[in-house]
Amino acid sequence: MSLPDRSHIPTERRNPRSMQLDALSIEQCLRVINEEDATVAGAVAKAIPQMAEFIAAAERCLRDRGRLIYLGAGTSGRLGVLDAAECPPTFRTSPTLVQGIIAGGDEALRKSSEGAEDEYGGAHEALREIELGPMDAVLGIAAGGTTPYVLGGLWMSKGTGCTTGLLTCAPVERPAFVDHLIVVETGPEVVTGSTRMKAGTATKLVLNSISTTLMVRMGKVYENLMVDVRASNDKLRDRAARIVMELTGLEREAAFDLLERAGRHVKTAVLMHRKSLSREKAEAALARHGDSLRAALEE
Repeated sequence: MSLPDRSHIPTERRNPRSMQLDALSIEQCLRVINEEDATVAGAVAKAIPQMAEFIAAAERCLRDRGRLIYLGAGTSGRLGVLDAAECPPTFRTSPTLVQGIIAGGDEALRKSSEGAEDEYGGAHEALREIELGPMDAVLGIAAGGTTPYVLGGLWMSKGTGCTTGLLTCAPVERPAFVDHLIVVETGPEVVTGSTRMKAGTATKLVLNSISTTLMVRMGKVYENLMVDVRASNDKLRDRAARIVMELTGLEREAAFDLLERAGRHVKTAVLMHRKSLSREKAEAALARHGDSLRAALEE
């Protein structure tokens, strides 16, 4: 059996700045790691134009009732699932709006299932199960840009008519079935080949940026406040009340009372107070304006 030679991929090469890692003191080891991590934000910044193009395309999908699907294996897959899981409590989205699919299924979130990434058709069943359609956007995540599970999933997605993107931390040629290539060149890792380090950090930053910017564009944020937060526990109820206080000038107890009358929905509460509306009329105003608080307030 002939195995692919991946020695040409930058994330697989040795890092000259960490060659003596095993001989360093604890503090020296930490400083080397920290110095390498400090380069990640700059690498992400260089990819902003590519990220913006993918986000614009994904926004069109979401506005047409499509979804954003992350697809990955190992660390990349786990980060995709994590970002998707954080959208419902943060932005009050449906759990199906942003989804993460990982090679090996949910069990791979806790127990390594790295062998699954070698199957080119490994993602096909999971993509069929979610009834992938042409209004969906699929972002494959592969640190080295060569993961068969991810590439095969993107190939199938493009055949279904989806918008496709590939996020990688190594320079690769854009496959014909990938509409948007996002390359964040993080270079060799501190521990050779350990892409859970800089590449993983870069991936987390990019996914945060993609989902957050999309949610801002979809009206889930007013000013810099998460006005669609789902007040499902004490911490989030406190945050929701403080947002209402900030936007209405109400005292804390009055803000909690207003939130309850608004069904614990921050946007509705703010609109009820600032426009002197009933809950029903506030909800209708939001519906007229695509759930945008800014547009409803300016009506």
